[in-house]
Amino acid sequence: MAERSDDEVRAAVRETYGKVVRAGGTGGCCPPECCAPSPKASLKLGYSKDDLAAVPEGADMGLGCGNPQAIAALKPGETVLDLGAGGGFDCFLAAKQVGASGRVIGVDMTADMIAKARENARRIDARNVQFRLGEIEHLPVADASVDVILSNCVINLSPDKAAVFREAMRVLKPGGRLAIVDVVATAPLPESIAREVAAHAGCLSGAASTDAIGAELERAGFERVRIAVRPESRAFVRDWLPDSGAEAFIASASVEAQKPRS
Repeated sequence: MAERSDDEVRAAVRETYGKVVRAGGTGGCCPPECCAPSPKASLKLGYSKDDLAAVPEGADMGLGCGNPQAIAALKPGETVLDLGAGGGFDCFLAAKQVGASGRVIGVDMTADMIAKARENARRIDARNVQFRLGEIEHLPVADASVDVILSNCVINLSPDKAAVFREAMRVLKPGGRLAIVDVVATAPLPESIAREVAAHAGCLSGAASTDAIGAELERAGFERVRIAVRPESRAFVRDWLPDSGAEAFIASASVEAQKPRS
């Protein structure tokens, strides 16, 4: 398969997820055109029924691969940044945890997603949530202004993960923390599966190994890096690409790291 430039990859991802919004679809990490959608997908990823009931209808698009809220330990008054905010699901949950004294910023590079998220925020009068159009490799966020960064099955889509982690380091305050869930490669994909994954599920074809992710985080300056593969996630990876065997090579993982305090 011919290599695509970084801009071509971003354009393809932007168009794919724009179609998800315009179609009103939901599904697993990979878009619904390649995966069977499930209205209960987020319950399988670690969210509760209360979580689903706490957000406006349409905010949960079922595009995640875990629950970053479970590892974020958010506190009242904190400023939270969500990389790849989608319809705003994690942003609205985070907003409840940080309260009126805190704030949440959601960044997404897809204009349709931002429009949807802003409309969702308007519907529930979420005054401590703001959505900004931008790329996660070039965040529209000030230096040292964020306490916690969340992300749910998005960084794998970036063609320049090193830039994402450098930007995360830039915008975090000293001592700020990273709490993300993402798909990772647990073994090299056979060429036959790689072709299918690349053609049908960008969120899987961009998965990096845990060693590569850890090395990039440390290179960016993070400390206390912890990456935990979630074996149970192979069940929903199998649902994303039935009969492909991809679940033997790809899984979801939680990734935590901290910016040094000085």
